[in-house]
Amino acid sequence: MAGHLHSYETLGTLDGPGLRLVVFLQGCPLRCLYCHNPDTWDMAAGRSVTVEEIVTKARRMRPYFGSTGGVTLSGGEPLAQTHFTLALLQALKNESIHTVIDTSGTAVFSASERAHGDDKRVLTAILAATDLVLLDIKAPLAAGFQALTSCSMAGLEQFLELANARRQTVWIRQVIVPGLNDTAEDVAEFGQFLQRYPQLQIEKIELLPYHTLGVSKYGQLGIPYPLPGVGALPADKLAELQHVVDQWTCTGNR
Repeated sequence: MAGHLHSYETLGTLDGPGLRLVVFLQGCPLRCLYCHNPDTWDMAAGRSVTVEEIVTKARRMRPYFGSTGGVTLSGGEPLAQTHFTLALLQALKNESIHTVIDTSGTAVFSASERAHGDDKRVLTAILAATDLVLLDIKAPLAAGFQALTSCSMAGLEQFLELANARRQTVWIRQVIVPGLNDTAEDVAEFGQFLQRYPQLQIEKIELLPYHTLGVSKYGQLGIPYPLPGVGALPADKLAELQHVVDQWTCTGNR
């Protein structure tokens, strides 16, 4: 089976536990205002890649993985290529390689508001072949999600319903953007949203700072940058909000 590849990162340390081969798959239906990889949006822009190519590369890197590392599928959005992602994850599991997907949880539902039939079965199989989900929650409220991504959040909600039912192990992430979601009230809404999924095995909740490192890519692609004039999030502001989130973990109250 062939998929569309954007790039690889070898010996990655930020995309799951241990040292990892990070596979950036091409294609994403979301148009997040702060996206720093617009070059991953178009599926046709990626090169063709087979499951065996990636598995062979992972086999060669196995000595570096140790007991905690493995392969992370990122993007773009790996769920934009659901059948390829499933075949790849299952092949990696057959090699006893630890698997992670870094996802917004929405792309598989882009053709319709909520997944039905085969879509749900494929997604359930993807979750079964995934050891850890790095879940990027764009926004906790429907209106904010739509404004930020230009997509409905119905897909994310159903992804979370399935993951919750499976007691999926997850790391939760959210990008904090100045003037967009950087208040204590915003963080409280985020926590209230997570409470709707009490069976998720949340190992970590991590706030990520908005940055402007991807601005130049928009110019190169001839795309207007959606957040002109918005500066990077100050480190002290991020630390303040992360402290609030860490208190949830300490008290067991998300």
